[in-house]
Amino acid sequence: MMRSIKKYRAYWVGFLTFIFAPFYGATAAFADLPENWQLGFQASASPIMESITSFHNFLLVVITAITLFVLVLLVIIMLRFNSRANPEPSTRTHNTLLEVIWTTVPILILVVIAIPSFRLLYAEDVVPESDMTVKLIGNQWFWTVEYPDHDDLSYDIIMLEDDERETDDPRLLAVDNDIVVPVNKTVRVITTSVDVIHAFATPALGVKIDAVPGRLNETWFKATREGTFYGQCSELCGARHAFMPTAIRVVSEQEFTAWLEEAQEEFGAVEQEQPVQLAANAATR
Repeated sequence: MMRSIKKYRAYWVGFLTFIFAPFYGATAAFADLPENWQLGFQASASPIMESITSFHNFLLVVITAITLFVLVLLVIIMLRFNSRANPEPSTRTHNTLLEVIWTTVPILILVVIAIPSFRLLYAEDVVPESDMTVKLIGNQWFWTVEYPDHDDLSYDIIMLEDDERETDDPRLLAVDNDIVVPVNKTVRVITTSVDVIHAFATPALGVKIDAVPGRLNETWFKATREGTFYGQCSELCGARHAFMPTAIRVVSEQEFTAWLEEAQEEFGAVEQEQPVQLAANAATR
């Protein structure tokens, strides 16, 4: 008896979670990374993601209204036109007005959906005048980031293993080097790959684009608040596809300038040491 009660209670908890999760997700997703049991989007941090969220909510209302309308029609048909309630079925085969309505209404609904959809696609596809450019190169299985506008600064982004993470670092999302950009600046992102197709994605910023070998793709984002926003490779790229995250750290312009000086010293020094190491290896052969 107790097992049966617990089983049905679990069903009801799951059902209520499914019903109220979208409302919960709208309030609980204010973290900059995914949350357990989250169904709603992450809190938006860019104008594009705000538009995506708004369009999603609009579509949710539309499909809910259509579903309820069809459900009501099915219930009416089952109650009024079953063999018990209507033993003599109607012989009518056509209704011109009804056929015109059920043809034109879906067309109008699609037009209403298409207008904001095309507007959003255009905003995502057309890169506005940018303040800086970041180039991302996909590798199996890590990212290389370059800053062409800042003395070609370049470094790799590798996921932190469990024994390398700090206590507050998210598992499978934390990396050794973040992509650092200033807040309220339009960032042009160029992607490519050296081996297979990867995909750069950051949900909170509304960014997702493939990195294809031998080809340059571009997208953009404009972070409207500071924070660290996590993403992962979204294209099946091999055995360690699930271990190829990215982290975009949005800071103030002053902090970005300070970080840029430190990064140029740190990663520039590594690039200067490489030829010396190669020469030393060649001398020992």
